[in-house]
Amino acid sequence: YLLMYKPVGVMSTRSDPQQRKTVIDLLAAAGISGYFYPVGRLDYDLEGLIILTNDGAFAERVSHPRHELERTYEALVEGIPDDRDLDRLRHGITLEGRRTAPATVRLRRVLTTKRGPQAVLEIVIHEGRNRQVRKMADAIAHPVARLKRVRIGPVSDTRLRPGDFRELTKAEIKHLTGA
Repeated sequence: YLLMYKPVGVMSTRSDPQQRKTVIDLLAAAGISGYFYPVGRLDYDLEGLIILTNDGAFAERVSHPRHELERTYEALVEGIPDDRDLDRLRHGITLEGRRTAPATVRLRRVLTTKRGPQAVLEIVIHEGRNRQVRKMADAIAHPVARLKRVRIGPVSDTRLRPGDFRELTKAEIKHLTGA
């Protein structure tokens, strides 16, 4: 059971037909052998925490939507969403004909950049739709400039840098499985 900080430009899969670098390649480069596969996915252009394992029951428990495991993202968005925008995210946005489940959303800080004002949002979801956080931000007209997953359920680690990984602790595994 490994926790990895997946960098941008790495695929969260065992192999890629286009020969792009994968999370498994990062393990191999660090001398880690054995059969691991990623639990869930992180898009190629998204960075952050991902779990790798060889335990199918654990992977199903952590990734299946019925368990509603929260995933926390830090999104740097263009512009500054107002209270109405944030409430729309909190109550659910209609994406591709289906409403998203309610999300927890916090405006963490506002930045002044060369591109204009930007806001850092903390967004907690328990669904895993394709590019969901990006599509939610687009729906309120505040596109994502940078996105990273910072927590999976109760598990986070601010010490990990892109490409780093560590073993999950027994306590983390227990919290993730609800055992």
